[in-house]
This record gives sequence, structure tokens and C-alpha cells, in this order.
Amino acid sequence: MTRATPAEDPCTNALPTAALGGPVSHAVSRVARLHRIAAGKALKGVDLYPGQELLMMHLWDRGAVRQTELIRALELDPSTVTKMLQRLEQTGHVRRRPDPADRRAVLVEATDQSCALHTAVEAAWGSLEEHTLAGLDPAERTELVRLLAKVEENLCRETEDCPDRRGAASA
Repeated sequence: MTRATPAEDPCTNALPTAALGGPVSHAVSRVARLHRIAAGKALKGVDLYPGQELLMMHLWDRGAVRQTELIRALELDPSTVTKMLQRLEQTGHVRRRPDPADRRAVLVEATDQSCALHTAVEAAWGSLEEHTLAGLDPAERTELVRLLAKVEENLCRETEDCPDRRGAASA
């Protein structure tokens, strides 16, 4: 099978994939990926994997919650949340117990031991925030938050089960 020459191949002369009908979507995807990598580095010193801090933040904010609520709030596969909880339970940061109101349900709560972790996560996220926004003046930071909220709202309109936006509103 012979491949067409670059001059004959319509894909070769096309715009770069990044610009092909979605430069903003591509930029958002790249930024999200890089932010997750930076978060992983920031959390390494805290001894957490990316995503576990979000689970812990939810517990610190809400207290004991059903495991099904965590799954819904984090928008992750139940098996992923279960694995996260197993690891956090092994390190003594969370405790799971039957829900007294419904013995079939499981309540998850942060332990007293996780208080030190709370301070470390707060510092790591503060550092991540500064690293992420370095070089932007206060007005640009405010504008970025405003624009991202608009983008989030647009995307929420297309999503059947839009996530809880209380955290975004306070940002």
C-alpha cells in the first residue's frame, strides 16, 4: 500500500491538530493535564496521590458522609473511590463504618489524625495556586476566575448531572 505524498495528502496540509476546530479546548486540556502534574508534585510531600486531597477536603468540609455521596461528589468510578478509601484508611486518615440509619450504607469520616494532613494540603494547594497564577496581576487573576466560571457554566449546560459548584463560587 502506497501512502500519498505530503502534497497529495489532505491531512498533511491541514491545520495543526491543536487548532483544528478547537484551540481553546486543546489549551484547556493541556492546562488541566499540567495542573494535575503540578498538583501531584505538590502533594508528594504530603504523601497523597492526586485526587485523594479532594476526597479529604470533602470530608473536612462536610463531616461524615455516605460513601455513595463521595462517589457522586468526586465523579469517579466507585472502584476508584473504594481504592482511595482503602489507602487513606491504611494511613489512618479516614474511617469507614456502617451508617446507623441504614446498615447497608457506609459512612466515611476524616479521623482526628488527618488534622495535620489538613494543614499540609492547605499549604500544598496554596503553593500550587501561586505557581499556577505566577505572572498574573490581581486583575488578571480575577478575570481568569470570571472567564473560567463562564466556561464551566457553558459546559454544565451540556451535562446532565452538573457537579456541585459551591467550591467554584467561593474561588
